[in-house]
Parts: sequence; structure tokens; C-alpha cells
Amino acid sequence: MQAYAGEPREEDADGSRLLTTPQVAPLLEAAVRHAGGALVSWHLDHVDANPSRSTTATYGAVVDWPFGRRNELLGVSARATGRTKSDERAEIFDDGDREAAVWLYPNDPDLPGLPRAASAEAVAELLSPVLRRRLRPEQIKLTMIGYRPRRRAVLRVTVLPDPGQRLPRTVFYIKVLRERLFNEVRRRHEMLQRAGVPAPRIALATHDFLLVLDELPGTPLSRAIFDPTPPCTAEQLVWVLDSMPRDVVTLPRRPPWSDSVRHYTRIVGAAMPTLQRRLDWLCGQIEQGLAPIPPGHEPTHGDFHEGQLHVAGGRICGLLDVDTVGPGSRADDLACLVAHLSTVQRMNATQAARVRHLLATWVPVFDQRVNPVELRLRAAAVIISLATGPYRSQEPNWQAETIGIVGAAHALVSQVV
Repeated sequence: MQAYAGEPREEDADGSRLLTTPQVAPLLEAAVRHAGGALVSWHLDHVDANPSRSTTATYGAVVDWPFGRRNELLGVSARATGRTKSDERAEIFDDGDREAAVWLYPNDPDLPGLPRAASAEAVAELLSPVLRRRLRPEQIKLTMIGYRPRRRAVLRVTVLPDPGQRLPRTVFYIKVLRERLFNEVRRRHEMLQRAGVPAPRIALATHDFLLVLDELPGTPLSRAIFDPTPPCTAEQLVWVLDSMPRDVVTLPRRPPWSDSVRHYTRIVGAAMPTLQRRLDWLCGQIEQGLAPIPPGHEPTHGDFHEGQLHVAGGRICGLLDVDTVGPGSRADDLACLVAHLSTVQRMNATQAARVRHLLATWVPVFDQRVNPVELRLRAAAVIISLATGPYRSQEPNWQAETIGIVGAAHALVSQVV
């Protein structure tokens, strides 16, 4: 355990004030100094808040090392209830009042496979047997697609051909998982593949909880929604969900987003207290409206939105991120899609008009498949969960984006109450 000079803990039990203000500077300086470097500068990059329980944050940092200056990513977790077992895989720092777990990317304490997935040398060795040829590190191009500290990461791997060869580039995706989730996620991929659902094929599964997935064909729906012609029909969206095998209902149930609406209301309200009254009203209307509706027992995706689908020739040809597949209500999935389309950020006028047209075309079809009131209330609940995103990712205009997202939830609730 290492010491650092911190501020008094006072009322900041979950570390949210420590990790999101300049108070964190002595901790970051101590962590970098302990690792053998000198902190030149830093900025807050990402925040995961669990009010009254814990806060995890990452920081972009410039560090002077004995071998030269480099950009780094530092992660820190603070908890109201003391360290966890996995915290001990990081460096523990103590100011006499609280402990904080600190790590230097890619050494995430809950993602043991991340150091290998983030290394071109290690990935070249990993993929050589898959492609049945010896790969060199310089043939590997790694791109971070998403990193939720202590939760998961996804990297895109582009394998470049040897000079002079006319082989196409080969693309894989590496999903970096926590140990306790690995076998269940693998099981879901294999279950859907056997049933003919267009989920990615597993090319390789490793002992350190990496899933290497084949690239899906087609274009991500998240890009195709801006095309001049509709990327697919609402009926096809319902079809890909209805094509999931019945065995999905035997999997553990993942609670729908609406079950956590009060939790997300607290997170958004903690970041923007001026929205708390509006959020409390929305939360009350959603909980009251959904209370008499049973949870459902259909095969569901669990996080169904435009970023999870690929399309080609006006049809759906791929379904991503099946980690959350399990029993639920079809309204949950369709509401998730409506919520995401209702909150797309930073569009120009043409793009916004095309998304509005898709919603106006698709939602009436969804209304025929599920309860229209349930659809809107569940979509509003998903939107409130999405309202945590701008602050968590530290978007430059996160306050304005948060207000706009909460407004989208209000518009949906107002249609049915």
C-alpha cells in the first residue's frame, strides 16, 4: 500500500468528489511517481458513478518516463465500503482517510486479458494459428472500439497482408471480458450461431477471458440510418428478434432497463441537480405505468439498438453484442431501439430528418407487435439510462446533451400519461 496526500473524506464516501475534481491530482502524481515516472499533465476522461457506493474514473495523462514522454491512461476506483478482492490486483494508495485502487492501462484489475489484447506482439501470436500463417507485430493494427473500466473492452484487429501479397485485410474483434461473465457470453454466441441467428462466429476463446470474433458482413445500422433510402423495414427488425431460439428463455434473466430507472435517475440527478425534480416525476410515471405489466418470457437481445445491427441490401445480416441475451419482453428490445434513435447526438439537419422519418415509419409497426403504452414507458426508462452517457464520457457539452436526452424521455412519457 502506498501513501498520498489527500483531502479529508468528509461527506465524499463514494469518492465522486475526489475523482472528478482537482483533489485527485496528488493521488495521480503519487501513482505515477510510484511507477517510476513524473506526471506532466492530466484530464478527466471517463466517469462511472454509483452514488453512495463507488466511483471509477479514467484520466488521460502525459507522463515523463526514464525512456521518454508518453501519453497514458490512468484508472482509479474509490469505494464507500473499502477495497474489493479485485482492487488488490491494482496498486492501493492510502491518504490515511480513504483507499483508492489505481492502475495504468492496460492493466485493468478486472480484465486480465486486456494487456494481451492491447499488444500487437501478443495479438500476432494469438491469431497466427487462426489464420494458419505466421503473423508479425507490424501486420497488426489495433483500434480501441470501447472501454468501460473494470467492465469490458472491445478492440478491432486489422491484419494487414505481407508486402507484395494481394490478400485482403482480415478483421477480427476481440471482446475482453470479466472472468465471471466469460462462459455465459460464450454460451450465448454458440447458441445463436447454432440456431442460424447472424451473430458473430467465435474464432478463438482464451484462458484469460478473450473472445476473438469474426467481422460481420454489411454496414452498421448506426451508419445506415442516415442513408437516403431506408436501411431495413420495421418487420425485419422484429423478425431478427423473433428468430432467436426458444432455448434463450432458459438463460438467466437480465432485468430490463426499466427496473433500474430509479438508479439511473439518481446518477443523472447527482451530475445535474437542476434536473432532479423532472427526473423524479418521470421515474414515478414509468414505475407506476409499468407496475401491473408482467416481465415477459420471450427470447430477447437485452440491448437492442442500431449499434448492434448490420444491414446489407435493405436487410439485416448481423446481430452484435449478444452478452445480454435472455428471457424478457419483446417491448424491452423494441423500446431500447426507439430510445437510442430518439437520442442520437450531433446530427446535422438532414440526418435528423432521416432518423425522424425512420421513427415515424417503424414505431407504428412496433405498436402492432407490443403494447404502445409499455413501449413508450420502457423507451423513456432506457433514455434515462442513456442520459448518464455524456457526463460519464466527459463530452464537451455534456450538460446540454443531458438536458436534451431527458427531454426526449419526457416527450415519450407525455404521449401516454
